Amino acid sequence: MLTIHAADEVRRAWDDPEPVKDGAVAVEGDRVAAVGTLAEVQERFPGARVRRWPGALGPARIHEGPLPDAPTPRERVHAVLKSGAVAVLAEYADAPELRAAAVRNDVVVLPGVRPVALVPGARADLAVLDGKGACVATVCAGRLVHRRR
Repeated sequence: MLTIHAADEVRRAWDDPEPVKDGAVAVEGDRVAAVGTLAEVQERFPGARVRRWPGALGPARIHEGPLPDAPTPRERVHAVLKSGAVAVLAEYADAPELRAAAVRNDVVVLPGVRPVALVPGARADLAVLDGKGACVATVCAGRLVHRRR
């Protein structure tokens, strides 16, 4: 099912100097299908479900430090997802149970930091941040895995 995620602004990269106002990202399966204004994306994909988010929508983050403390590896990975990150660095996910929890939740384990961007055809990893930088929603490989209530 194709879903359009819309927000006040969309940033193709978080340091993008020209965010798309009233922007949207179309997600089909686990891939980004399109990025543009909501009107452009809806015209291209009529009838798609639209999820509207407050704040700025951009590429999901990479968690660059130790995973948050929690009672289980699964809960540690979920804490990362709640922060708007869908990737962790291998040096912090070196325990087999942490790596297994990451893989089960489609969290990418990376050897190092890399740039993140919203690009058609790329894996659909999105984060929505409020005006204070707190995570409102996280989409990991096309699935909504966190929504702040």
